[in-house]
Amino acid sequence: MASPSARSLTSFALVFVHFLLSCNAFAPQTTTTFRVATPSVSSRLASSPTDESSFIDTLTNGYQLFQKSKSDGYDFKQSVTIAIAGEYDAAAIQSKIKEDIASAPCVMFTWEPSPACKKAIKYLDIAGASYQIVRLDDPWDEGNPVRAELGKMVGRSSVPCIFIGGQYVGGFDGGVGDDSPGILEMAFKGTLGDKLREAGAMK
Repeated sequence: MASPSARSLTSFALVFVHFLLSCNAFAPQTTTTFRVATPSVSSRLASSPTDESSFIDTLTNGYQLFQKSKSDGYDFKQSVTIAIAGEYDAAAIQSKIKEDIASAPCVMFTWEPSPACKKAIKYLDIAGASYQIVRLDDPWDEGNPVRAELGKMVGRSSVPCIFIGGQYVGGFDGGVGDDSPGILEMAFKGTLGDKLREAGAMK
């Protein structure tokens, strides 16, 4: 039976590689020709020995960050988020987050393809809210550190990450406590409209 550390490494590697593939982090930068055969995972990740070495280095560095995050007390999901973000200037990212939060009465950090983000936008539109969207997937290499620091800040790395009047209120259908349950629960309780009006976030 695999040890807990081995299972942790396997889980991390699978999540990490899946993310890299989903955002084409290692897509070749040369013009490609159409082929009937589907490329293997290894050929998609590395088109040369140098690319393969770069991928291995990225995976190794990511796992080291993952292990450190776990030892610092972060849960699995937040640790993976930190690992994917890689090395970055935390102070600069925190400063950018503060500026973004202060840029509008209602600010939502999103991934454009995310179903939860699309639902949050729909519900805020129904509520008549005026909001600012900060995309974390355009480009990924800039958004990933922001997501990592947001997770540290609010205790939840999921998107959307919504702030009203500078206060974190959760995501679409979840959050981290009674003060940040997500906008869906706030809408059911009748508090979402009041919160938006108090912040001056209504159209």
